[in-house]
Amino acid sequence: MRTQTFFRVAVLTGLLALAGCSSKVAAPEQYSGFLKDYSGLKETTSATGKPTLRWVDPSYNEANYDNIVWNPITYYPVPKPTTQIGQKTLDELLSYTNNKMKTAIGQRKPIVTTPGPRSLIFRGAVTGVSSKKEGLQFYEVVPVALVVAGTQMATGHRTMDTHLYFEGELIDAKTGKPVIKVVRKGEGKELNNESTPMTFATLKQVVDDMATDATMFDVKKTAK
Repeated sequence: MRTQTFFRVAVLTGLLALAGCSSKVAAPEQYSGFLKDYSGLKETTSATGKPTLRWVDPSYNEANYDNIVWNPITYYPVPKPTTQIGQKTLDELLSYTNNKMKTAIGQRKPIVTTPGPRSLIFRGAVTGVSSKKEGLQFYEVVPVALVVAGTQMATGHRTMDTHLYFEGELIDAKTGKPVIKVVRKGEGKELNNESTPMTFATLKQVVDDMATDATMFDVKKTAK
């Protein structure tokens, strides 16, 4: 009886630890360093209902800007293909992310190549994350800006959650200071196990949601 009680307590403790660790937003230790300053970020909900970390300069007024200078989205750090994520998937994912996000941002303001006094400068990256074992949650770090986390306990078989991490900002070209900063953790499709290859389709919806949110972003709603 004592053994059974101990086992139940252990399992319950493990489940609570797992639930506490599976945050829907990136933790500070998961910031990549792509952004120069992470202060002021607060958890909010995007237009598509996704949890997001965001900061908006209180004095920001979209009407003060005429256009946006687009810097292509990159991987940060430089990606290294693995047996689970091949180079083809990396290339396809990055190309799709650039096309979708550039189109979305271009719906807000015209895209230009040369900044002027009334320009915003966009920079963004699919970022790498380093994690450690914590409780019963296991992180398998992929050094290519993607994280795969195990979610099933007990046996050797467990499905794999997939996440894409993104960091971006809009900078006032005149002052050189950010006016909007975003850190996002998007959840993709589950993989059957650690041997299942990750494809472009695994994370496509994450990118689609980010693009939709970029189009629908309303600073007035954010301020409330």
